Amino acid sequence: MPTTPPILPDTRLVLTTAAAPDEARRLARTLVEEHLAACVTLVPEVESFYRWDEKIESSAETLLLIKTATDQLPALQSRLHALHSYELPEFLVFEVDAESSSHPYLEWLLASLRKP
Repeated sequence: MPTTPPILPDTRLVLTTAAAPDEARRLARTLVEEHLAACVTLVPEVESFYRWDEKIESSAETLLLIKTATDQLPALQSRLHALHSYELPEFLVFEVDAESSSHPYLEWLLASLRKP
């Protein structure tokens, strides 16, 4: 008889950017230390184009890929806004397909969010 995989809580991938690599590292370390994120991957040297104050702007930024769980999102968003240098930091949330994803990885992710 086949075994049913465990039901895993919803996991999410959150995107944000930071103005400088040092800020991105500080944000990543703090979010992981505070168990709001299991892992934050930094993608250096991305360039963003956007409209701000009715002008087209561009900025060199660092992209943060934040792995977390749905129940962490409100605290994560609040903490990110408190720590971030931007007036309006990006906070985009993507659903992770738990059924197709690596269950051992997702189990590790969720265990990493638990405070000791």
